[in-house]
Amino acid sequence: MLPPEGMEVPEMKAAIVVGASSGIGRELARLLAGDGWRLGLASRGLEALEALRKDLGPGHEAAALDVRDTDTVPARLDELVQRLGGEVDLVVLSSGIGIENHRLAWEPEEKTIRTNVLGFAACAAWAGRYFLARQRGHLVATSSVAGHRGSPFNPAYNASKAFVSNYLEGLRLNLGRYPITVTDVRPGYVDTPMTRGQRGMFWVADVGTAARQIHRAIQKRKKVVYVTRRWRLVALLMRAAPDPLYRKFSN
Repeated sequence: MLPPEGMEVPEMKAAIVVGASSGIGRELARLLAGDGWRLGLASRGLEALEALRKDLGPGHEAAALDVRDTDTVPARLDELVQRLGGEVDLVVLSSGIGIENHRLAWEPEEKTIRTNVLGFAACAAWAGRYFLARQRGHLVATSSVAGHRGSPFNPAYNASKAFVSNYLEGLRLNLGRYPITVTDVRPGYVDTPMTRGQRGMFWVADVGTAARQIHRAIQKRKKVVYVTRRWRLVALLMRAAPDPLYRKFSN
């Protein structure tokens, strides 16, 4: 429906979603588009991004981005901002990997660290600089309940998610003198391609439920959100568990 004659039409706010080609990032992009956000969709899987962009309708942009190539991340994101009209109000970082690695082979450890630590930090630092220059904005990134303790099966993953949460807290402290929100999303188990086949899974949320809870957290500009909410209890128990008890239940 067209607005009444003479009424000013508000500009659509713009957001970048890194990791939009699958899983939570993809579902969250759908919800944001439904709210009227103009989206810059970024991921390594350009074909999947283009399919999503077409599905969402006109006004959105898609760009190939490999977060592991940290030297190119700032320029790629700068370019995506320009394609969105020169300003973005929200950056969502939802890319990451998790590889079970009980035998501690180096290749999966290195791949996890390059993606979840270096790649994440390159994107998050860029977003921090961007919002600091504008003195407003909202950064949302996905860490994990797993970041509260170590894991014998995927040690690099749990450690990388602890890095994400601590880095986000540092950004929140750094940017807190301005109206800039930093949201740390800490999921438990969510039914995505990354988690399928992992051992010991319980309280598994479907990706739609997870995306809706993150969507509400964005609307409320929360600092920390557990997905689903019951995982806050698990996080408290993980932190409080003495080492012998945690060792017993983590193996």
